[in-house]
Amino acid sequence: MKISLSAAALLSVFAHLATAQVAILHIQVIEGEGAVNAPGSRNSRPLAVEVTDETGKPVEGAAVSFHLPEEGPGGTFGNGLRTDVIVTDARGRANVRTLLLNRMPGRIQIRIVASKEQARAGTVSFQYIAEASAIASKSAPKGARNGAPKSAPKVLRGPLKWVVLAALAGGAAAAGAVLAGKSSGTASASPTPGATGTTAVGIAIGSPSLTIGKP
Repeated sequence: MKISLSAAALLSVFAHLATAQVAILHIQVIEGEGAVNAPGSRNSRPLAVEVTDETGKPVEGAAVSFHLPEEGPGGTFGNGLRTDVIVTDARGRANVRTLLLNRMPGRIQIRIVASKEQARAGTVSFQYIAEASAIASKSAPKGARNGAPKSAPKVLRGPLKWVVLAALAGGAAAAGAVLAGKSSGTASASPTPGATGTTAVGIAIGSPSLTIGKP
């Protein structure tokens, strides 16, 4: 018996065979996994997945649904809802480009389900909302984070402080002596003997000078 099929019947058979080949789906997150976002901001990177069949070939026309948590850290998609559906392109990829985060810090669990005909596959992706204090600390200048401006004056402490103060006091006394000598019309370039007959030794710290006698 001879059996003949029309062109329409052949196309129907081929379409049925092509559909039957997609028996198993595989879904993989290829971008956006582990992204850290600022509170109340838009997602820093798009969330993208790739859908393939059991042979690893990209599946075009698969419906991929993305689901955000109903409470806790999360937000909404660009459509204002917690669920969005994207159809895969010729490379088997689906991208969510807009995700508006709420202000609750923590981990966001995003459920992803791909389906075509009778085949289905699912996975979970995680993103994060950072602490507001951590964002502020990271963006603050180094001096402000240490509690003091970079140009804060240095304060002398310990023995060096008293040496400087003594030098200033001695310089003021020496300047007064010079002025007194000029007013009396006398000036002496020779060193003044001490109480024990020893000669005083002059120590110059810039101008004016400081004189300290030997013991």
